[in-house]
Amino acid sequence: MIHPTAIISPEASLDPSVVVGPYVVIEGKVEISAGTQIDSHSVIKGPCRIGKDNHIYSHAVLGEVPQDLKFHGEHTTLEIGDRNQIREFSSIHRGTEGGGGVTRIGSDVLIMAYAHIAHDCQIGDHVILANAASLAGHVTVGDHAIFGGFAVAHQFCRIGAHAFIGGFSKLSKDVPPFVMADGARARSIGLNKEGLRRRHFDAETIALLNRCFRQLVKKQGDEMVWAEFEQAAETEPALQQMLDFIKGSERGITR
Repeated sequence: MIHPTAIISPEASLDPSVVVGPYVVIEGKVEISAGTQIDSHSVIKGPCRIGKDNHIYSHAVLGEVPQDLKFHGEHTTLEIGDRNQIREFSSIHRGTEGGGGVTRIGSDVLIMAYAHIAHDCQIGDHVILANAASLAGHVTVGDHAIFGGFAVAHQFCRIGAHAFIGGFSKLSKDVPPFVMADGARARSIGLNKEGLRRRHFDAETIALLNRCFRQLVKKQGDEMVWAEFEQAAETEPALQQMLDFIKGSERGITR
């Protein structure tokens, strides 16, 4: 169902089941799959591809050109997965040529009101961005990560899976998987134990990750400590994920 006041480009391709509310503007090559609902006054600009069963609330802006002075109209895109909730007045910009050309949002993501996702960000599945959280360009966010309200991440930061970022925090370095970070100049404050329990991580895995947090995140462990954890990681994928993230950090990790 499309409201008669909506303006939809002839280049757009919408599944017949898509619901488009009053005064929505869909511009350019936009593909929207079955079951998606777009509420009043939202703006979607292509190139953009949106998956199934999303709910885009009033006044959201998706696929706008990047806020990057180096952008000069290159062909870049925004890709959004399935079953996401994109709340009112939030904004997601498409990619830049220098950043890979694609801003990508996974599935089952909750983006609350006034949140902003800049160009070339890569957002995993089951992520939550609370009200007015903002990600600068090229930020990567792993599955199940949570941002508190008004938290911000600097360009090129990586936030690992299952991380938790406290409200009003400012990130300038990477946050390893499973870690909680908080503060105006964010510091790692602990393992996200409660989040891991809710996602059915067993007690032994949580204890091992917590020991890794204390010895390799809060401290810079020596070669013997690394060797111990690398041996343990051979039978524990979550620990291997944490070690790989720390070793692969280019900005340095939040301690």
